[in-house]
Amino acid sequence: MKILVTGGAGFIGSHICSRLLTDGHEVAAIDDFNDYYDPAIKRANVARFGGAVHVEEGDIRDRERVDRLVSGGRFDTIIHIAARAGVRPSVKDPQLYIDTNITGTNILLDAARRHGVGRFLFASSSSVYGLAKTVPFSEDLPLPQTLSPYAATKLAGEHLCGNYSYLFGLRAVCLRFFTVYGPGQRPDLAIHKFTDAIHHGRPIPQYGDGSTRRDYTFIDDIIQGVMGALAYEGERFDIFNLGENQTITLADLISEIEKALGKKAVIERLPEQQGDMPLTSADISKARRLLGYNPQTKIAEGIPKFVDWFLKKQ
Repeated sequence: MKILVTGGAGFIGSHICSRLLTDGHEVAAIDDFNDYYDPAIKRANVARFGGAVHVEEGDIRDRERVDRLVSGGRFDTIIHIAARAGVRPSVKDPQLYIDTNITGTNILLDAARRHGVGRFLFASSSSVYGLAKTVPFSEDLPLPQTLSPYAATKLAGEHLCGNYSYLFGLRAVCLRFFTVYGPGQRPDLAIHKFTDAIHHGRPIPQYGDGSTRRDYTFIDDIIQGVMGALAYEGERFDIFNLGENQTITLADLISEIEKALGKKAVIERLPEQQGDMPLTSADISKARRLLGYNPQTKIAEGIPKFVDWFLKKQ
């Protein structure tokens, strides 16, 4: 199969590219190598492909470049991971998130429509659930209110996928990722940021009283879910949660990192942040049933794996 991975130089995208290569697919990627975090990290991710992936350096908002890449690639599938990420930065600069995550997604969908791409996988987010009261979150929950521009753009992306599926027959699968972590995780995300600070003796910022709960998902499990979606032949448009199906408080997460590092954290207590969700919790029964999704790595096992990777690269 010929597959285009957007955001293919990033944390999740590069793991997907590696798995696709292992499975014998022909892979191309597009990434703009922006400075949201150090672009050298992304270039190191790409270097590991050893030239086996055609990497286009470009922005998904560039309609002509995207059209040229998709028309020339004759792809069977687009796996759309590229996005401006992060709840808090989206509150500061919502227009950037709207331009990239909504307009960029629409440009890709339109290129897929015009150039015969049969399948489109979209990386959505648990953030779309906002203040949902029914726990765990299932895919059929009504979603009347998101809490950040980032979350709103991900929900809009899902709706665009639904539009293109209904209007043009595109097979579109939206995957709601629940806080992905593991080797190679972005340095701005909590587990990486906390590990780095504790290891170097710096204070870590704890927003709120530590009682917020998250469903953290190990990267290998996310990749398993993506591969299941790649083979899915059910509804032409569908949505799946990909989570660990287990929540942990912020305080307990810090404790697990302390245990793995053998060091105590210095905690800087800060007010709760606008846009942060108090809880994420995935109902993964639908993905288990229809994608064969079966996450294997609980947080107590995944944190030591991440810390081991982190320490080896110091």
